[in-house]
Amino acid sequence: MSTISSDEVARVAALARIELTPEEVDRLAGELDVIASAVARVNEVATPDVPATSHPIPLTNVMREDEVVATLDVADVMAAAPSAVDGRFAVPQILGEDA
Repeated sequence: MSTISSDEVARVAALARIELTPEEVDRLAGELDVIASAVARVNEVATPDVPATSHPIPLTNVMREDEVVATLDVADVMAAAPSAVDGRFAVPQILGEDA
């Protein structure tokens, strides 16, 4: 199992233009090594007979079937609108631009 060295962390930080103190480099090297070790351990138990999962509980689609229904009448909708112009909702201008 390979370890992540402080030199590797410093190199990647430099490539990403992230300024790290020597203490941060050392701390991150240790933390990243722990993460890499955990991933390696998962890879050890991931065998072809164990299916890959993205969620621990099987999920099913619970959406209903699409049904064609009558739409609302435009005149009724516009009658209920606070303000309408030419069959469209009218709202206050908010961007300060000329209309």
